[in-house]
Amino acid sequence: MAAKSPAVELDVDGIEVRLSSPDKVMFPQLGPEGGTKRHLAEYYRSVALFDGGGIMTALGQRPTHLQRFPDGIEGEEVYQKRIPAKRPEYLATCTVTNPNGRTADALLVRRPADVVWAAQMGNVTFHPWPVRCADTDRPDELRIDLDPQPGTGFAEARGVALDLVVPLLDELGLVGYPKTSGGRGVHVYVRIEPRWDFVDVRHAAIAFAREIERRDPSRVTTAWWKEERGARIFVDFNQTARDKTVASAYSVRKTPRATVSTPVTWAELADVEPDDFTIATVPDLLARRGDPAADIDEVAHSLDGLLEMAARDAANGLGDLPYPPQYPKMPGEPKRVQPSRDRDRPQQLE
Repeated sequence: MAAKSPAVELDVDGIEVRLSSPDKVMFPQLGPEGGTKRHLAEYYRSVALFDGGGIMTALGQRPTHLQRFPDGIEGEEVYQKRIPAKRPEYLATCTVTNPNGRTADALLVRRPADVVWAAQMGNVTFHPWPVRCADTDRPDELRIDLDPQPGTGFAEARGVALDLVVPLLDELGLVGYPKTSGGRGVHVYVRIEPRWDFVDVRHAAIAFAREIERRDPSRVTTAWWKEERGARIFVDFNQTARDKTVASAYSVRKTPRATVSTPVTWAELADVEPDDFTIATVPDLLARRGDPAADIDEVAHSLDGLLEMAARDAANGLGDLPYPPQYPKMPGEPKRVQPSRDRDRPQQLE
């Protein structure tokens, strides 16, 4: 067995963060030349210390879950909602309430050292809540998650974002900030006023998804059940439900090349590919052209327009959609059963 590399101390804005086993390979395809724990930590130190955006804009003051791979991305995955009681004094937590009513003390990101500490713990991807710790029941972020289904990919998600999402945002007077997911999808964030609870924000997301589906049902679906989606882009409205999270901007993903979920301008989205953005390329890109999402906090938008659309849909017989399986039965939710197993569903005539 190879000897463990000695621990090192990283200075992160005046705080010393201990990095154990810095030579441990986290991304085997990149190997010791570019895929070690130290490479991961140095990447996160770079995007956390960036002045004028970076990962602190995405994570700051948000309760955050960790997607950890202590032995590298080919080893065991630990999705950590609760931060251990034994932790450095500089770390803080934020108490959040899960759908089952239980609470958890999640990492509260306040300073760059918090981000690098998570990398020390083998964290690859940050999953922040769409809330600030000051009010964990009212989101300040509407997240539009364009999720390619089998037979589609990034090109189709990008097309839906540019052809359908952008015009609807413009009509509603909303400013959206796109980013690659780090995989095949596209995420669009809209900063909103923290006036509505998770149920209302989810209804707004459903209304948005239904509207772009109406405009092009051959390319977009809101079908929760995979058997009904086909080769279309699924708008994952349940990513706006309580305790559901999306990989943050500047988060590394569990991919062989260590791709990064990266904010882009709408113009850039037309030409980029997910593999353009990795832990090796993003720091230089950020330094060269800045952060396209740096000003996301300057304007908080109203959801009134989307909630009016949701009310019209309800009046036309379009009610709520199913919640994820771990949720308790929610008011107004339809029967939560796979369509092919629903004995009460009317049968289609051959």
